[in-house]
Amino acid sequence: MKIAITGAHGVGKTTLAEKLLEHLPVYDLRPEPYYELQELGYEFSETPNTDDFAEQLNYSIKQITASSDNVIFDRCPVDIMAYLEALNGIHYINTMYDKAESAMEDIDLIIFVPIEEPDIITYQKSDYPELRDAVNEILKESVYDFGIEVIEVKGSLDQRVRQVRAKIS
Repeated sequence: MKIAITGAHGVGKTTLAEKLLEHLPVYDLRPEPYYELQELGYEFSETPNTDDFAEQLNYSIKQITASSDNVIFDRCPVDIMAYLEALNGIHYINTMYDKAESAMEDIDLIIFVPIEEPDIITYQKSDYPELRDAVNEILKESVYDFGIEVIEVKGSLDQRVRQVRAKIS
C-alpha cells in the first residue's frame, strides 16, 4: 500500500509519519521532496516561490513512480500543487497536472492533516501563516479531486495514529 500524508506546513505530517512507522514496520518513509532535494544540493530561495515548488512537484512525482509498495510519503503532488495555487503558480499546475494525476493513481490512501480549530500545533509566526492558511483552504477542496480514498485525521498524535490504523486494518 502507498500512503501519502498531505497538509499545509506545521500541521504534524512528519511527526505522524514517523509515529506510523512504529506501527507499520514493513513500511518505508519517503521524506518531503524539499528535504531530499536539499540533500541533493538544490538551493531553495529564502522565501517560498513557484519555481521551488515546481521543482518539488517534479521530485514528488518521481518519488511516487519509483517506489514500490509499503511506502509512506511525507507530502505528495496534491499539497505541492496547493502551494503552487496559493502562490499563483497556475502555469505550473496546468503544465504538470496530467503527470501529477498519473502519479497519484499509484497512491492507495491519502491522509489529510488539516489545521485544527483551535490550532494544536505551535509554529513560528515567521513560518508564513497566511500561506499556511491558504494552502489548508485549498486542500480542503482539492484533496478529494483525484478519486483516491482520503482520511482526514484530527486530535492528538495518538488519536491520529489510531484513526489511520483503524482505516488501514
